[in-house]
Amino acid sequence: MAFIPYSKQTISDKDIQSVIQILQSDFLTTGPKIKEFEEAIAAYCGATYCVSVANATAGLHLISLILLEENDKVLTTPNSFLATSNAILYAKAKPIFIDIAPDGNIDLDLCEEALKKDASIKALYGVHFSGNPLNQKKLAYLKSTYSIKIVEDCAHSIGASFDGIKAGSCQNSDASVFSFHPVKGLTTGEGGAVTTNCKDTYEKLLSLRSHGMVAKADIAPWMYEMTQLGFNYRLTDISCALGLSQLKRLNSFLYLRHAIAKRYDEAFFNSEFVRPLYPFTHNSAYHLYVVNIAFEKLTITKKEFVLQMREKNIGLQYHYIPINQQPYYKNLGYGNETMPVMDAYYAHAISLPIYPNLTQEEQAYVLKCMKELLI
Repeated sequence: MAFIPYSKQTISDKDIQSVIQILQSDFLTTGPKIKEFEEAIAAYCGATYCVSVANATAGLHLISLILLEENDKVLTTPNSFLATSNAILYAKAKPIFIDIAPDGNIDLDLCEEALKKDASIKALYGVHFSGNPLNQKKLAYLKSTYSIKIVEDCAHSIGASFDGIKAGSCQNSDASVFSFHPVKGLTTGEGGAVTTNCKDTYEKLLSLRSHGMVAKADIAPWMYEMTQLGFNYRLTDISCALGLSQLKRLNSFLYLRHAIAKRYDEAFFNSEFVRPLYPFTHNSAYHLYVVNIAFEKLTITKKEFVLQMREKNIGLQYHYIPINQQPYYKNLGYGNETMPVMDAYYAHAISLPIYPNLTQEEQAYVLKCMKELLI
């Protein structure tokens, strides 16, 4: 059996042809495909505006500079990739790590407790972990009741929805940030996007994405002014062409991910040692399929299990090492937070392979090897 990673891109001949067409065109970057891609993402998510960026980290960086001020306190999750809380630091603001709920998402009830105790908290950065969206009703309540800024980290969740509200619609947030890395729901190679319903935020994103410049075509075709210190965070037409091609197949990708998740759920239904992080739901985009394994009841440790599965050519993954326990964050004074759910989660959670072209034979092999090691 060839190596089975936890995730990878799904590229078709049409994807390849879309990229070739751009390579043969006049614009490899700063051309018309960028706007076309942004409009397509906004329309898919139900948002008013979309700004494509070089990667999701760039998007988080820019929106943090727009929404946050120095020393602002921001509630966020320890169960994410480093970029979520790093972006808060980029804006010289202060992350406040909140424990997670049993489904791996930030615990919004604990967020409310923190907001009640500290009126100086300015924002909430919530991740739709594994593709499973945060409770939109609760987000709406927190935003209106406590007048906080909310950023939805949708890196895992394109195509996900909650009560008909699509991830990225920004119906209950100030902005949403997507990742189009190869392991995500759709890919542009590297890349990301920010959606928002605020025109002012949209215009600031456009400027910050491109060196803080504002075009002055009314004065002269070549005229521009730098009004703020910005960055070169643009996405290319090559990437956007690939993204547009992928977007046409996103719903089929979701269908295949759901089918794999259902099969895994069925396999673990009566398991003494393995249970899915949450029961199957059509709401989730299933970027990840996470299981909790009762290693304390077994003779194999989590590390041994992952390494032995790798010897069988199966790439499992840890999602995630708690951010607040990273050396850099410990040097900033983090690491002593009381987070019993996150601690228990990290001790037991493993991400299994899931991606659209994962074959049934490969799925069966993953399950067979797990059974051999966990009996």
